[in-house]
Amino acid sequence: MITTTKKTIRTKKPKAIVTGCTGAIGISLINKLLNEGYAIYAVAHKNSKRIDNIPSSPDVSIIECNLENIDKLPGIINEKCDIFFHLAWAGTFGNIRNAVNIQADNIKFAVNAVEAANKLGCKIFLGAGSQAEYGLKSQKLTSDMSENPINGYGIAKLCAGRLTRILCGQYGIKHIWCRILSVYGPYDAEYTMIMSSIIKMLEGESISYTKGEQMWDYLYSDDAAEALFLSAKNGIDGKIYCVGSGNAIPLKNYIEKIKDYIGSESKLGFGDIPYNENSLMYLCADISQLTKDTGFIPKHTFDEGIRTTIDWCKEYYRKG
Repeated sequence: MITTTKKTIRTKKPKAIVTGCTGAIGISLINKLLNEGYAIYAVAHKNSKRIDNIPSSPDVSIIECNLENIDKLPGIINEKCDIFFHLAWAGTFGNIRNAVNIQADNIKFAVNAVEAANKLGCKIFLGAGSQAEYGLKSQKLTSDMSENPINGYGIAKLCAGRLTRILCGQYGIKHIWCRILSVYGPYDAEYTMIMSSIIKMLEGESISYTKGEQMWDYLYSDDAAEALFLSAKNGIDGKIYCVGSGNAIPLKNYIEKIKDYIGSESKLGFGDIPYNENSLMYLCADISQLTKDTGFIPKHTFDEGIRTTIDWCKEYYRKG
């Protein structure tokens, strides 16, 4: 079943479709598109608990549509659109990343998204890939680096990127695949490392971590949205872009910054959780190609982005 607040946005503005629009990147992308003068069809999972996150605007039409029905979008959106941003994906966290049937379905749904984009007249299709497509690497990630995914999620993302590129080529649609690293910001899921740490620290809870020696690259959600928008508009057809800040620091440093900014009394148990054989010890994007092709340069430092995220969390998550 599919429901929509309105079927057609009656405006001459350029139009974008965004799936997976209720999380940190999706919300930031909608706001970016609105600021750039776009009208948006925001496609969200039916009965999503986060659907109220979607910005309210005369230029945003919310369509409640599960991934398995994404091929039906052309029958709902009764006008030509310009860009299709496919961010939606099931099974992104924990053991479900290796749920083979779920990940196989994600590949099918990504292909169906291209079919829908073609019928809707979109000239650009941008898909959200993942650093998981590379597997475990010890150097900065580049678009031409060999891939060796170690879980079903990474394998499915890699396959979806390649198959959607082939299909877009057959339809004459510009194809961009953005492999996104670690993103944080308002509206992020509560189970992520950054968000769960903030919520627990606001309550003064003790928190267990690994030693926190991992070198990770974190990008603020508004910057991630900027990268996706510029990739769609200015990126080269068929290219893969790694989306991150381009800098990595120890995970422990991020966590300690959060505690300091909050002024939390939480006890941080670094080393309480052992590393496993597949622990990702280095994660950083080489964004030189992204910057060269699209002009993208991150605008927010971690200090700036985390302060904004903490203030948002204080309003939405703090108890009492």
